[in-house]
Amino acid sequence: MPRSLQHDRQLFGVTLALCLIGAVMVFSASAITAREGYGNGYYFLIRQLLWIVLGIAGMFGLMNTDYRKLRQPRVIFTALSVTIVMLIAVFFLDRSHATHRWIRMGPLGLQPSELAKLVVIFYLAWFLEVRREPRGPGINNVTHTLLPAVGTVLLMVGLVYKEPDLGTACMIFFIAAVMLFIAGLSYRYIAGVALAAIPLIYIAIASTPYRLQRVEAYFSPGADPQGHGFQLAQSLIAVGSGGFTGVGLMESRQKLFFLPEAHTDFIFSVICEEVGFIGAAIVLALFAVYGWRGFVAAMKAPDSFGKFLGVGITAMVVGQALINLSVVLGLLPTKGIPLPFISYGGSSLLGMLLATGVLLNISQHADET
Repeated sequence: MPRSLQHDRQLFGVTLALCLIGAVMVFSASAITAREGYGNGYYFLIRQLLWIVLGIAGMFGLMNTDYRKLRQPRVIFTALSVTIVMLIAVFFLDRSHATHRWIRMGPLGLQPSELAKLVVIFYLAWFLEVRREPRGPGINNVTHTLLPAVGTVLLMVGLVYKEPDLGTACMIFFIAAVMLFIAGLSYRYIAGVALAAIPLIYIAIASTPYRLQRVEAYFSPGADPQGHGFQLAQSLIAVGSGGFTGVGLMESRQKLFFLPEAHTDFIFSVICEEVGFIGAAIVLALFAVYGWRGFVAAMKAPDSFGKFLGVGITAMVVGQALINLSVVLGLLPTKGIPLPFISYGGSSLLGMLLATGVLLNISQHADET
């Protein structure tokens, strides 16, 4: 008798818990701002809940769809083509906050770069599985494996970088690097790419004044506390003010027009201030469990496609969480990277939930023979 398929309940549980925490903290961090700007303190909460409902519906759909049906070339290349078209289309649409990142659909907006991360994961998982087949050229074949794989990734990275969105571009590259490493990429190629990336990142930062100012503020946060160091200084004040137990839910002072982007990229600062070290530790523990269960699902997948897919999704969620937390705590220069499942933002939330649905489906097939 075939065994019944069961998804990873711990992975499912921590995902819902993170979404719940996110909804509560988005309301707490944005209520006053929303009332001042939109006349409705529930403005951001309602939109976040709509995206949560949409994302969870998609997550359930993918959770109950055999991930191996998605490995077909027509599915992979259709998704890749549509995403590239959307990444190009944003340059012909209205700018938002001096960037070309959004496709507006009435009151809602879609950020193609968030979906690009998931599409890159699917493409590489399929591509690397094919190249690792017994008759395949192997992972370290430059002509037939590395150039097509890295070329496609760099196309995505380049389009996202030009929006401009250096943070998401680096995130896509990071995910690809992790997947290639797991697939067996030689250390000499990894070292070569790392060395080549250093001058490129330097040029990207040095050639753009606001990026250079962020790096300068990172190394000397107290040098310009009212200017470029303002956001980091306010974030650290919020984190330090929370102490062990926090000042109380809804009681944050820094969110009162002191801390920019309190309900988006710097929502963890509000968490630290309102629920203190205890609340921050709970959030960290939830992401740790997500990473653990995601890695277990990937390693127990019945095929290479599932393994690479699981590794890529886990690297995306946990890697992005670590970068966001590092920025908030002053361990990395300020960059607009949302905290998965928690920060306000529909595109990011939708992408993360859809990816988790695939990961949950992979966990259903763990140890399948």
